[in-house]
Amino acid sequence: MKILARKKIVFVIVEGPSDDTALGVLLSKIYDKDTVYVHIWRGDITSDNKVNASNIISKIGNAVKSYARSQHFTNKHFAEIIHIVDMDGAYIPNDHILKDENLEKNVYGLTMIKTVDPDAIIQRNERKRSNINKLCGCKEIWSIPYRVYYMSSNLDHVLYGKLNSTDEEKENDAYQFAKKYSKNIEGFLKYIIESDFSVMGEYKESWDFIKQGLHSLERYTNLGIELGKINERVSEVK
Repeated sequence: MKILARKKIVFVIVEGPSDDTALGVLLSKIYDKDTVYVHIWRGDITSDNKVNASNIISKIGNAVKSYARSQHFTNKHFAEIIHIVDMDGAYIPNDHILKDENLEKNVYGLTMIKTVDPDAIIQRNERKRSNINKLCGCKEIWSIPYRVYYMSSNLDHVLYGKLNSTDEEKENDAYQFAKKYSKNIEGFLKYIIESDFSVMGEYKESWDFIKQGLHSLERYTNLGIELGKINERVSEVK
């Protein structure tokens, strides 16, 4: 897609294709289409076993730079980077990770994770916590403003109230969600900002909240903090 020179790019990182389906079109419609182009990049970078706190910033920076090179852009063409991550129960105590040898896939609940391999989940959670803690304190990447927001325990949980969906269910729910709100952006913003799962207020405090107790398994998101700011900026311009 050719991007007009006057437009700034908002680089949005989501974890998977259904996340893109659910949010891509809706995020694009929040911004002024004459001044902003939203580019969606997919990758579960906080859970990647090759990524740690010492290299996660450069990994994200490389993804942005790779896209910029492909479009002959520099960092001056970007307005901001928005990163949306699933919490996956990363901050729960280890004694809430339970062994079940009969499972084929991990099962997430509001108070526990059941798995055939608790040690693997404990290691993943340690890695994910370290990466997220690093990102929470990051204000810019490649001199582009950066903010990370959470879905807990994952995007399907927050947007549709479902846990442990199959890939087919994820994609179908995402399509129906985007269809429902594509002509009702005001309703989408209200849903994310004013629901009982919305964690609003100060950015740092919203992260302090999700790291406590079992909150990283429960249904919460702080994405409304970002969407509220965008909506205010767009309203001021109009």
